[in-house]
Amino acid sequence: MSNVDVVVTGLGATTPLGGDVASTWDAMLAGRSGVRLLTQEWAAQLPVRIAAELAIEPSEVIERVRMRRLDRSEAIALIAAKQAWSDSGLEGSGLDPERLGVSFGSGIGGAKSLLDQDDILEQSGPRRVSPHTVPMLMPNGPAAWIGIELGAQAGVHAMASACATGAEALSLGLDIIRSGRADVVLAGGSEAVIHPLPFAGFAAMRAMSTRNDEPEKASRPWDKGRDGFVFGEGAGAVVLERADHAAARGARVYARLAGAGITSDGYDIVQPDPECKGGIRAMTKAIRDAGLTGADIAHVNAHATSTPVGDMGEVLGIKAAVGDHPVVTSTKSMSGHLLGAAGAVESIATILAIRDGVVPPTINLDDPDERLDLDVAAHKSRQMEIRAAMNNSFGFGGHNVALIFTRP
Repeated sequence: MSNVDVVVTGLGATTPLGGDVASTWDAMLAGRSGVRLLTQEWAAQLPVRIAAELAIEPSEVIERVRMRRLDRSEAIALIAAKQAWSDSGLEGSGLDPERLGVSFGSGIGGAKSLLDQDDILEQSGPRRVSPHTVPMLMPNGPAAWIGIELGAQAGVHAMASACATGAEALSLGLDIIRSGRADVVLAGGSEAVIHPLPFAGFAAMRAMSTRNDEPEKASRPWDKGRDGFVFGEGAGAVVLERADHAAARGARVYARLAGAGITSDGYDIVQPDPECKGGIRAMTKAIRDAGLTGADIAHVNAHATSTPVGDMGEVLGIKAAVGDHPVVTSTKSMSGHLLGAAGAVESIATILAIRDGVVPPTINLDDPDERLDLDVAAHKSRQMEIRAAMNNSFGFGGHNVALIFTRP
């Protein structure tokens, strides 16, 4: 536990539920699904033909000439980051660029650009390949573009820890500020690879839902009928700031990032430990880092992706590390699984749950698994006082991240 307080002063997002934080949050509270049937020609030949695509195309926000230089994951990272930066009130504040850092990642990165440019190479030859190919496909692209956009000079860091990426980026941002290296860090994650190859790969693993006839009901965490996650795209960005720095400029504060815990399973490249041992250690470390006990955690935004094994393992983990008292939800039931962006977007949902005193619902929980013995906010949002909440993110490779947010 550090004696340096870190607070959240800016939020930004573009998701399958909305083009910004307000519309995304409204859709979550209303229990709306962002999952749709794919209309691309390539989808017809795949066993999975559903996804949670962006509500607002990035080309509606970023001018066409600039879009040609950006991978889709980079474009939406910039959109979310600029929203968060504007929201924080730091724009034009005179912040020393050497005191501003970036911690932003992507689970898969610029794979869409790589695959698209490979098609061009094979069909039309090397002269037709874009000169922007390498900056578009490099995994640090989203973080680098944000750093350039904001003029950040305290370090730009690019996380890549699969579905735990966005949360790990926030955790590193917390560490950077606590270490004294920066006063402000823009942190988050993005993902945008709705493309036939990753779809075919995940489908071959039988990791994704094949409920093609009912897209909006396909993501159903903890439900007996769950049959895999729903692929999504999106970006989330959070401005983290040293509390006294924020207070000195009279900033509006959403919440405090009070603690973080990171562990690894050492178990399997894709399967989570069914007993959630690594998750339990991450949650326990985060609670301890925040100077709290499990009894203090009123709400958990669970990783729960709608997979047969992972969902119930996390239930065991929450009960062991926190207890059976928190009100739990999975916003992936509405947004789908945003992979590298999930931890960032779900952190935003956790922060707003604290601010507004409301837990967004888990939709599609029609026939709960008999092993689900936690209090889930099913079907509709639930009003309650929340002083401290936890967000869990677990990723392929055995990455586990838990974040604790509290009232400012």
